[in-house]
Amino acid sequence: MIRRRPCPRPVNTRMSDPVRAIVRGRSIKNKLSDQEIRALLAYEWRSRLTAAWLVGVARRVEWRERIGGLLLASELTYAGQGYCLALARFGSQDDADILVSYLDRYLPQLECRYDQGPALGALMRLDSQLGTSHSARFVAPDGLWERWVGALPHTRGTATAWADSSRAAIDAWCGPWDA
Repeated sequence: MIRRRPCPRPVNTRMSDPVRAIVRGRSIKNKLSDQEIRALLAYEWRSRLTAAWLVGVARRVEWRERIGGLLLASELTYAGQGYCLALARFGSQDDADILVSYLDRYLPQLECRYDQGPALGALMRLDSQLGTSHSARFVAPDGLWERWVGALPHTRGTATAWADSSRAAIDAWCGPWDA
């Protein structure tokens, strides 16, 4: 089992071959049973990431509580990117609340470099869709986001650019399925 590591990682906006296959064959999104999704979400990060993407693509909101719980637990590296995509795709105030809870928990932990970028990007997307401004307090000057980004010498002064690229990544991930 891969455990969290304290180093930052860039957000990848390119689609992998399996994701491209899903985009091309959109009907796959409804082919996984609840039992299969449950099994995937109980396994390692790759299967959790895949399950979260498929749940998000299909907007299977019945998985919101499980996805939110896994994001907040933040047990495995990389899987949180999928959880953030799913919450962004679900598109409700409940999803924004989960992302706010995640950012409130993990942004103050300056040594933790988990899924804060995708979480902020997803929250910014939801703010735009819902007409809310939950992300504003995080990205405000000297806010939690700026302090978290500035905690590493090589990322100081990049808070705005990093927030914008996190939002752009979530938009790119969600874009192929937006109606």
